Amino acid sequence: SRIGPPSSPTVGVKEENPSVLAENCFRELLGRATYGNMNNAVRPVFAHLDHHRLWDPNEFAVSCFKIIMYSIQAQYSHHVIQEILGHLDVRKRDSPRVRAGIIQVLLEAVAIAAKGSIGPTVLEVFNTLLKHLRISVDFELGDRRSSSESISLSISSKESDERIVQNAIIQTIGFFGSNLPDYQRSEIMMFIMSKVPVLGTTSQSLDPSNLGDLGARRIQIMLLRSLIMVTSGYKATTISNALPAPFLDPLLSPSLMEDSELRQLVLEILHNLIDRHDNRAKLRGIRIIPDVSDLKIKRDKISRQDVSFMKKHGQQLYRHIYLGCKEEDNVQKNFELLFTSLALTTIELANEEVVIDLIRLAIALQDIAIINEDNLPMFNRCGVMALVAAYLNFLSQMIAVPAFCQHVSKVIETRSVEAAYFLPETIFKDKSNLPKSLEKDETDLFFLTNKIAESLGGSGYNVERLSVPYVPQVTDEDRLSRRKSIVDTVSLQVDILSGCSAEDKIDNTEEITFEALKKAIDNNGLEEQEKEKRRLVIEKFQKAPFEEIAAQCETKANLLHDRLAQILELTIRPPPSPSGAMTITAGHAHYHSVPVYEMKFPDLCVY
Repeated sequence: SRIGPPSSPTVGVKEENPSVLAENCFRELLGRATYGNMNNAVRPVFAHLDHHRLWDPNEFAVSCFKIIMYSIQAQYSHHVIQEILGHLDVRKRDSPRVRAGIIQVLLEAVAIAAKGSIGPTVLEVFNTLLKHLRISVDFELGDRRSSSESISLSISSKESDERIVQNAIIQTIGFFGSNLPDYQRSEIMMFIMSKVPVLGTTSQSLDPSNLGDLGARRIQIMLLRSLIMVTSGYKATTISNALPAPFLDPLLSPSLMEDSELRQLVLEILHNLIDRHDNRAKLRGIRIIPDVSDLKIKRDKISRQDVSFMKKHGQQLYRHIYLGCKEEDNVQKNFELLFTSLALTTIELANEEVVIDLIRLAIALQDIAIINEDNLPMFNRCGVMALVAAYLNFLSQMIAVPAFCQHVSKVIETRSVEAAYFLPETIFKDKSNLPKSLEKDETDLFFLTNKIAESLGGSGYNVERLSVPYVPQVTDEDRLSRRKSIVDTVSLQVDILSGCSAEDKIDNTEEITFEALKKAIDNNGLEEQEKEKRRLVIEKFQKAPFEEIAAQCETKANLLHDRLAQILELTIRPPPSPSGAMTITAGHAHYHSVPVYEMKFPDLCVY
């Protein structure tokens, strides 16, 4: 490698380091590698690391692959990553520390390649990592099952080693995803979300059926942790790009509300995607903010796309917050994240209509604590009351309606004197001073709908909907949910909706064709059609704005009046009215300029 013949060493020339010479030679060799002979340069490295057991510890392996990634041509980076993934598949039965060493090498390689073009291997990287995450959880739970049969001192160390593998996978997924461009990052978010075990989904490559509830929960937690890293710093131009329906629906699924940790992870993902102006740090912690203007909240005017998103999916967000407040295992962090969710929704997505919806939601949360149909512990009830106080204090200052601010401030002042346990500064610091009961008639301690409506009505808000209590929307998954109250709500609403849709069934008569007869014979086809019609009716009442539903119901009522008038016009004749006969008056006939007649009651019954 030297230029010219070797010369005799002199006193002023230092002896060259063999390791430096080897590294320079290695770099030059890799720099001349082409796509066709890249395997000849990389595979001997794997053989050397395997033979000398250099994956644990893996400092030398990391150093080697850093040299490789920086020395090869940039367009060949994805080939090296594919080779590392292939070697991870080959060594999938090795000890956890060996697999963790290979994954950490992959992380370093991905970190270098992410600065350039990774090419077609993006989904392959995530798919392979998620597959090994599933394998690691399987190994961990298998060791745990075997430990229940035979006591082994090494089981706990094996479990901790598998946790090292899992954490390395999560770090690699998160780092890789967060360094991708936005268009690829949104695809990866969808890809990871599709792998989360959620009740009711059919396409799950990470099948948790053999792992049981514990294995499914472990996978849920780790994938949500990786999603937090992937979504960190993601700034979408519109909220519909950040939260498309195929991503939002499983994220807000009741399957991810089974314990407090899962709910915390879901809310943190929502915060990453909703907070487009970096206001979350200013809202950290749940408290009564004396002056919101001191926070210097950054916000833009609500775009038309965001307004449309809230009309379609706002009820899903409200429902998630509502149900999240009703969970018994909530801790302080859950209430803090719920407060941040409400505040960020107000900042980023709230127009006047959404403000009214959020106030209805806050009053409904207050009713949860007061009525206590779910038999929540006293700490949870006081925590919900404190959450409502903190949020309405924030909301009233954000919309700056003086009368509204005055009402909220008055209630908070009264609580600070008579019921400090209803304020976040007290309940989350001193859990010992809890009341024995909550009196429903202590109206001075509660935020009142009529007072809020009166204060907002004078400022131009449409407060008619404030008189309608908030009821969470229902989903098909609720039928399989453990929450009895939601299941009851589903059955009630479906009965109502089925009655309301009778008119639609009359109008939507199908033409009698061969295909129609074929479907009529096929019972399965009929069942599917009924399910689809049922789903569409429920979805319409879930996602349509309140005003639109009310207008449709009014239209149907008017149509019923008109049809009754037509029936009366066609069938009623003016018979004589003998004395003593029971009579009725066709009161609606005047809509079609038909005279009002007195009729015998039996004549109408015959029709």
